[in-house]
Amino acid sequence: MRIVERIGIAALIGLSWPGLAFAFDGTDSSARTPAAPPALAFDGTRAPPHTPAPTPLQAFREGARALRDGHTARAVTSLEYAAEQGHTAAQWKLGRMYAEGEGVKQNDLRAFEYFSRIANQHADDSPETPQSRFVASAFVALGQYYLDGIPNSAVKANPPRAREMFAYAASYFGDPDAQYNLARLYLEGTGSPKDPRQAARWLGLAAHKGQYQAQALLGHMLFKGEYVPRQAARGLMWLTLAKDAAGASSEKWIGDMYDAAFKLATEDERSLALVYLERWMKSRRE
Repeated sequence: MRIVERIGIAALIGLSWPGLAFAFDGTDSSARTPAAPPALAFDGTRAPPHTPAPTPLQAFREGARALRDGHTARAVTSLEYAAEQGHTAAQWKLGRMYAEGEGVKQNDLRAFEYFSRIANQHADDSPETPQSRFVASAFVALGQYYLDGIPNSAVKANPPRAREMFAYAASYFGDPDAQYNLARLYLEGTGSPKDPRQAARWLGLAAHKGQYQAQALLGHMLFKGEYVPRQAARGLMWLTLAKDAAGASSEKWIGDMYDAAFKLATEDERSLALVYLERWMKSRRE
């Protein structure tokens, strides 16, 4: 059971708190399983009488379709039904919706609950299963919540636990976002002693999977020779990839790192960086 065997999944996720088995209004959550959504044909019309309740997969697909069509209330009803039946993708989608306020009122505690369900129920799923990406993403989301905590809730800032969340998703599932976040903690000494070499290792793994934030940090470290032997051209290659991937995002720090490195690079370093870049692009196409 890997990390779960060592520390216990209930303790890992933090679901041993009194009262967390209850809904957020204090009622027993086990008694609040949503009724099956009204039986609807796939064109949105009411289905004939005595139509069987939808399967979790059918409810999830109906919810996804309703979201695309802008019918948020119907989508949430279908997704909640699928989630209560254990459909992982539905649980993950609801977690993201509540985390971001997408079609529902933003509620980090509701999001935390959905992500916790996924982590508790599927921590030992094979990384080869189709749903493993949702499980890994849930661990990453939990790690983010434990970094800062959720105001006015039982979820308090707990950096060591955040590191455990990221480490599990990074090592067992090989998730690049988890690897990037874990590297950041090692760089900053948050939740564990500072360890730049470990940070560089995790950044390298994530960067090779296309995680552009990891590419930016690794490129910066290589270009400057911080904590690792200096490889200016290879660092500039990673920074170029990161800048292109980030595009017009709000992460201005990536563009700033690239601009600073490009300005300081020699012509030879820029030329070699292009060679590395061409090799990288070719390897990705093969």
